[in-house]
Amino acid sequence: MSKQHEIAVIGGDGVGPEVVEAELAVLDATGAPFAYKHYDAGDDCLERTGQAMPEETLAGAKAAEAVIFGAVGASAAEVILRLRKELGAWANLRPSKAYAGVDCLRPETDMMIVRENSEGLYIGEEGERGPGVATATRVISDAASYRIARHAFEFARQAGYGKVTAVHKVNVLKKTDTVFLEACRRAAAEFDGVEYEEALVDSVAMRMILKPSDFQVMVTTNLFGDILSDLAAGLIGGLGMCPSANLGDGPGLFEPVHGSAPDIAGQGKANPSAAILCGAMLLRSLGYGDEADRVEAALAGCLAAGETTQDLGGSLSTMGMASAVVARMEG
Repeated sequence: MSKQHEIAVIGGDGVGPEVVEAELAVLDATGAPFAYKHYDAGDDCLERTGQAMPEETLAGAKAAEAVIFGAVGASAAEVILRLRKELGAWANLRPSKAYAGVDCLRPETDMMIVRENSEGLYIGEEGERGPGVATATRVISDAASYRIARHAFEFARQAGYGKVTAVHKVNVLKKTDTVFLEACRRAAAEFDGVEYEEALVDSVAMRMILKPSDFQVMVTTNLFGDILSDLAAGLIGGLGMCPSANLGDGPGLFEPVHGSAPDIAGQGKANPSAAILCGAMLLRSLGYGDEADRVEAALAGCLAAGETTQDLGGSLSTMGMASAVVARMEG
C-alpha cells in the first residue's frame, strides 16, 4: 500500500464534521494510505462567504480520488446535488442492513438500492402552466437506464447477491417506465445466474414491510430510489445506520444518508455508524477490500456489544464510539 490516495473531505453543517471526524479516525486505523484535504461547503459556508459551495471546494473534489461528505442543511440542492452532477456520479448505492444489537423492525433486512442519479424528476425542469398550477418534467433515457441497470447487475454479481428487482410504475408512467424496463431487460439478459424480476413501486413498498427478505438488489429511478431507501432505513433502525456511495465517471462521493441534525450538533451525541460504513464503502471502491471487512466487522462487534451512542442505547460519545471501533480493529 505505497500509493497515496488524495481524499477530499467536506464536513458540512451540523453533525457533519463530527461524524466525518469519527470516520477519518477509523480509516486511519486501517493503515490505508490516504491523504486528506479539507474543504468548506453548506449553510454556514453560505452565510460566511455568500456561496454554499465555493469553486475551490468543487475543484478540490474533482481533483481528488474520492470525496468524503458529512451533511448539509437547507443548501443541500446547491451542494450535494451539484456535487453529484459535477462529479458525474450517476449511480447512488444505498445499502440497508440490519445489525445485531440495533433495535429494528426487520432484523432479516439486507438489501442494496441502486438509484439512478442523473435524471428523472431530479433534473429540476419545473414550470408554471398558469396561476396556481405548476409542472415538473420527468426525463428517462435508454442510455442512463441501461447504464444503471448494468451497474446493479455487476454489483449483485460482485457482492454475491443472486437477485435484482427493477422497480417501476409502468401501469401509470407508460412511456418513461417502458424505456426504463426495456433497458433493464437488456441488461438482465447479459447476466446469467442472477435472477431478475420487475415490480411496481407501491407493491414493493408493501413487500418491504411484510417480507424484506424478498429483496436483495433493487434498481430504480431517482425519486423512487430516494423514497424506498428511507423506507428501508426504517426497517433497520433509522437513517443513522445508512451509508451511501455516489459512483460514476469521476471520483466517488461517500455520504451518510442522514441529515445535519442541528439540534444535537456540537454535543458529541451523533451516531457515526453511517459515516463509518461510508468509509468502508470508500475503502472497497479503491481496492482495499480486506480493510473494509475489518471496519465492518469491528463496527458490527460494537453494535452487538452496546458500545454505541445514546440513540442506539449506549453511553458513548461520537468519538467514543469511533475509538471503540478502532480498539476492536486493533485488538
